[in-house]
Amino acid sequence: MNETNKVFYGDNSLVNSAIWRDYNDYANLPSKNKQELIGFDPKYKDFVDYILKITHEIWEEKGIGVIYDTYSNDVQLHLSSQTLAGIQGVIKGTLETLHAFPDRKLIGQNVVWAEHYGGALLSSHRIFSTATNLGDSSFGPATGKNISYRTVVDCAVYENRIFEEWLVRDNLWIVEQLGINVHELAKKMALATKNNPLSLQKDFGIPESMEGQFFPDIYKAKDSGVGEMIIEMISNVWGRKYINEVKKYYHENAVTHFICNKELNGHDDIQGMLISLFAAFPNAAVVVDRVSCNEREEKNTWDVAARWRIKGIHEGIGFFGKPSGQKVEFMGINHYTITEDKIKEEWMTFDALDVLRQIYMGIED
Repeated sequence: MNETNKVFYGDNSLVNSAIWRDYNDYANLPSKNKQELIGFDPKYKDFVDYILKITHEIWEEKGIGVIYDTYSNDVQLHLSSQTLAGIQGVIKGTLETLHAFPDRKLIGQNVVWAEHYGGALLSSHRIFSTATNLGDSSFGPATGKNISYRTVVDCAVYENRIFEEWLVRDNLWIVEQLGINVHELAKKMALATKNNPLSLQKDFGIPESMEGQFFPDIYKAKDSGVGEMIIEMISNVWGRKYINEVKKYYHENAVTHFICNKELNGHDDIQGMLISLFAAFPNAAVVVDRVSCNEREEKNTWDVAARWRIKGIHEGIGFFGKPSGQKVEFMGINHYTITEDKIKEEWMTFDALDVLRQIYMGIED
């Protein structure tokens, strides 16, 4: 079954938090929760350790060859609006990133995990990175500037190998910190895409919400679990535009860590962000691809990861400026801390630079 077409839930297992600044701090702690890692290398003490350790070895220790040990040859890599196939692309992207940012440090902020079909496991890993731009990159020549940014990576893993990965990175914030004109760069990226049509998704097209002008469905949670609550919130607040119901799902003093290092505090800020974002795509379809949940040791406290897609037309004045009429589709991954059945803290991550690339696809200079 195609995982991206259904919503699944993680079991309510306690999971090791991953809020340490250095992997070694985590590795030296005794494991409280041992998942049965059938077919995995015995050096991994649990699934969270597997995710954190291979990230540390590949990026900070420069053990690029670990990719050959832990990825399937035909791995599927899903980016904001594009899908790549094959381990060669993973190797290439890793080397190019380390060339541009050789001192990159990765702080694992959390790993939310769940079981999957046939003994596979799924993870959602939120990473905060610091780096210095010492080499040329796809963004442009080296600037020597120090940057920080957030990435979230979902992985589907079977017997020690990642066979599917979904990656979102706050590229707009990276480019702004490098001092590059984001609109000029997005135009160049759009032109490169036009010259390479194979880079577009094959199923890219008019979103379902525009066909027949159907109203978006109202979603009713199937049970009282936090996973169903998040699906209901995204479906109704985002998709149905019940922005007023932010007060129903968020604590009054909730904090949302938005892209480009924007901190949103309380109902008014969060509502304002959602209005600005969806003003750009007022009739977009909102699809929840996956929700995973882990219960913490603290009473009635949960870590939740939700992967979603927005498919629509840039037809309104909002977060992305003057409407272009272009079709846009992009993926994002949110992490949540939920206490007392409401969202206390949220991390919202998507690639707004890629959205700008799509917007400029139909605009002539």
